Amino acid sequence: MSEANKQRATLLVLGVAAFVLGSAEFVIVGVLDLVAADLAVPLSVAGDLVMAYALGIAVGGPLVTFATGRLDRRTALIVTLCLFVVGNVVMVLTNRMSWLLAARFLPGSMHGAFVGIASVVAASVARPGQEGQAMGRVFGGVAVATVIGVPLGAIIAHALSWRLAFAAIAGLTVLAIAGVYVYLPCCDPHPGGNALVQVRAALAPRVLVLLLMGLLLMGGQFAAYTYMAPYLHDVTGIPGSWISAMLLVYGAASAIGMFLGGALADRGAAKALIIANVLLVAVLAGLYAAGPNRWVTAGLLAIWGAVAFGLVPSLQLRVVKMAAAGADLAATLSASAINAGIALGAVLGGWMLAAVGTRSVVLLAAGICALALPLTIGTGSWQATTETMDAEPDEVSSV
Repeated sequence: MSEANKQRATLLVLGVAAFVLGSAEFVIVGVLDLVAADLAVPLSVAGDLVMAYALGIAVGGPLVTFATGRLDRRTALIVTLCLFVVGNVVMVLTNRMSWLLAARFLPGSMHGAFVGIASVVAASVARPGQEGQAMGRVFGGVAVATVIGVPLGAIIAHALSWRLAFAAIAGLTVLAIAGVYVYLPCCDPHPGGNALVQVRAALAPRVLVLLLMGLLLMGGQFAAYTYMAPYLHDVTGIPGSWISAMLLVYGAASAIGMFLGGALADRGAAKALIIANVLLVAVLAGLYAAGPNRWVTAGLLAIWGAVAFGLVPSLQLRVVKMAAAGADLAATLSASAINAGIALGAVLGGWMLAAVGTRSVVLLAAGICALALPLTIGTGSWQATTETMDAEPDEVSSV
C-alpha cells in the first residue's frame, strides 16, 4: 500500500471509530424514555446517564490519557476502544442503575481519551499543511454521528430494544479495533517522554488560555442550543412536528462545517477562530432579533451549525501546537473543556430561561461568546512553541 493510501486508510479508520463513539454519546438522548420504563425509574433519574458520559469525557478522559502516556499511540487507542466495548456490553446486560451509570462513565472516559489521541495521530500522519483537515475528519466522525448514527440507533431502540442499539455500538467498535490494529502500524513507546514533562507542557499558560476560550465558545452556544426546542416552539412558533426538522438543519450544517473547518484551520487556525467567534456573536444576536421569523431563523440555524463545529479543528490544532510535547494530554483536555462548557452553558441557560424567559437564552449565549472574543483576538498572534510535534507529518510509521 502506498504512503498516501496508508494515510487515507488511517484517517478513515479514525473517523469511523469517532463516528461510533459519537453515536454512543448521543443515542441515549433518544432512548431515555425506554430506559426509564425498562428500569422503572423516573425520566429525570435516567437522564443522569447523559451526565455520566459527559463527566467521563471531561474528567476521565485526561486521566486515561495520562495513564496510557507511556504506551505507543496505537496501543493506547486499542486499549481505549476495548474498554469502550466493555462499558457498552455492561449497558446491554445490567438492570441496575448504578451499574448503568458506571457503564456510561467508562465509555465516556475512553471517548475523551480516544478523540484526543486520535486527533494528534491524524495530524501526525497528514501531509504538511493539512493537519487541520486530518483533525476535521476525526471530529467529523462525531458530527456525522449526530445526523446518521443517532437516528439509526433510535430506530433500532424503538423497533426492537434499546439494549440492542448499544449491542450494535459494541459490535461496530470491535470492527474499529480491527481497523486500528491493521492500519496503524506498530511504533516505539510514546515519544512524549516523561509523564510529568507532558503534564507541564499540556498545562502551560498559553494552552490553558486556549482551553478557557473553548469553554466559553461552547458554553455560550449550549446555553441556547440546550433549549432550542422550546425556543423554536415558543418564540418562532414552529409546530412540534417540525422542530426535529429544524434541528436537523443545524445538525447537517454542523457535520459539513466540521469538514470545511479543517481546511480553514490549515489556512490559518488563529484567524479562523476569530472569524468564527465574530460570526457566533452575530448569529446568536440575530436569532434574538429575528426569533419570530421562521425562514430567517432556519437560515441562521444553518450558519450557526456550520460555525459551531467548524471552529473545533482550529481550536484543537492551536491547542496541540502550543502544547508540543504534551499534545496528547492537551488534546484530551480540549475535549474536557468543550464538555465542561456544554454542561455549564446548559445550567446557565436553564437559569436564564426560568428567570427571564425563553427568548433570553440566545441573548445570554451571544454574551458569553462575546466574552471569548478578547481571547481569540489576543491569542491570534501567538506562535507555536519551538518544540515541534514529535511525529513527522508525512511518516505514518512514527505514529
